[in-house]
Amino acid sequence: MDNKKTLNVAVIILILLGLAMIYIGGFYTPKIMLPPILTGIGFFTIAWVFLALKK
Repeated sequence: MDNKKTLNVAVIILILLGLAMIYIGGFYTPKIMLPPILTGIGFFTIAWVFLALKK
């Protein structure tokens, strides 16, 4: 796999994990849990950095 394909796969996985963490922290628990939501946002930030490195 070349670098661009590897980065694309990593970005997709990070976005899916971030969405799952935000869902668990915000909607699955009886009250809003802030740490999973912040971690999910961190995963989005890392995915954004990978997309910036791809160019």
